[in-house]
Amino acid sequence: MNSRRQFVKNTALAAVGLSIIPNLSYGSVLNGSAQKLKLAFIGVGLRGTNHLDNALLRKDIEITAICDIDPNRINIALDKINKAGFSKPKVFGNSDYDYRNLLALKEVDAVIISTPWLWHTKMAVDTMKAGKYTGLEVSAANTLEECWDLVNTHEATGTHLMLLENVNYRRDVLAILNMVKQNMFGELVHFRCGYQHDLRFVKLNDGKTAYGKGVEFGEKGISESKWRTQHSLLRNADVYPTHGIGPIAAMSDINRGNRFTSITSNASKGIGLHNYVVENGGEDHPNAKLKFKQGDVITSTIETANGETIIVTHDCNLPRPYSLGFRVQGANGLWEVDGNRIYIEGKSKSHRWDEADEWLKKYDHPLWKKYAETATGAGHGGMDFFVLNAFVESAKENIAPPIDAYDAAAWSAITPLSELSIENNGAPQDFPDFTRGMWVKRKPYNWIKDTY
Repeated sequence: MNSRRQFVKNTALAAVGLSIIPNLSYGSVLNGSAQKLKLAFIGVGLRGTNHLDNALLRKDIEITAICDIDPNRINIALDKINKAGFSKPKVFGNSDYDYRNLLALKEVDAVIISTPWLWHTKMAVDTMKAGKYTGLEVSAANTLEECWDLVNTHEATGTHLMLLENVNYRRDVLAILNMVKQNMFGELVHFRCGYQHDLRFVKLNDGKTAYGKGVEFGEKGISESKWRTQHSLLRNADVYPTHGIGPIAAMSDINRGNRFTSITSNASKGIGLHNYVVENGGEDHPNAKLKFKQGDVITSTIETANGETIIVTHDCNLPRPYSLGFRVQGANGLWEVDGNRIYIEGKSKSHRWDEADEWLKKYDHPLWKKYAETATGAGHGGMDFFVLNAFVESAKENIAPPIDAYDAAAWSAITPLSELSIENNGAPQDFPDFTRGMWVKRKPYNWIKDTY
């Protein structure tokens, strides 16, 4: 932690975040000066507070406003801000739309939005219209219309949006991306990914057992169970695709020389949440009578313009260990995160896996080589440091972020498209081209640069 505090005292951070953003012209919000970024937070629940904690370690930020309709979360945030030695920000949260008064403040340059999913697009649209550099938690949108709202608003206002997908900065993911960009796997052919995470204890919580064996959600729940579980009750879709698809999209240059073209999706039966309620609340509990619409395992296959296939899995309602299920396969070999194994033709023993550790160490991303100690304690294995830093540095220079509005739309479109495909017995659904043809000319980010 001391190394982090020492690091953030140095305001010359631009090389860290901007090193993965090539060929971008500099903006004029802060004109590259030593002026601090005036940052506001809409939503200071668990995720928003994590971003706040990391922001409070920086010396190139002023936190000028916070907003949350839960007064307890406001008090927690104010206490943290005070203890970190920052000035007290303006506070909003008198109503659902009080955040718009925050957006009217002149003393706000950028905003981080960490609220329930149904608010993401409307808040991001309002933030871009207000001219504030927008950081949006995942997923970005719930419907295709919302996906287009993000793109259209970005293009109409010229205001940038960054999707805060932290898994793109995970250490093994960036090492594999390094290998991909150095052509170690050869021409890419196939990927697998997903969100495979037992969230029964998150989705069903009665507010008394903390993260124990509660069986309530909605008004009786706490934290995410207040809102997240309703999606499982009413939607049969991959409602949380970006943790898996984000890194794969970066590796396959989606929206930058490649794009998603179609998706087919299928859902298993849904018994996991019902069984959990019965086991922990009894057969007579009112929630045991509910029929959850979401299948326990949802499997989608995406095709790309360049001919790759991507299998995306959503698996959150059954008992299982955590895994994002990554597999990257090309003409010369493949990596699988489950089993921690790699095979490279001509380098590995014939027909035998290598343990991935030595390969990951050899191709460790330069960002992690330099700032691994700094990132310690930042959350989610350190990757939260890197995603916040990329956002802050992009916002300070008012330049396009590494993960932009077109990415937010394309990755989030998996949710409504998977829902349509499932409703139509797995029928293929065409992906909109959110770049309006510009994917052909947009150059891939050079995520691996020589200087940092």
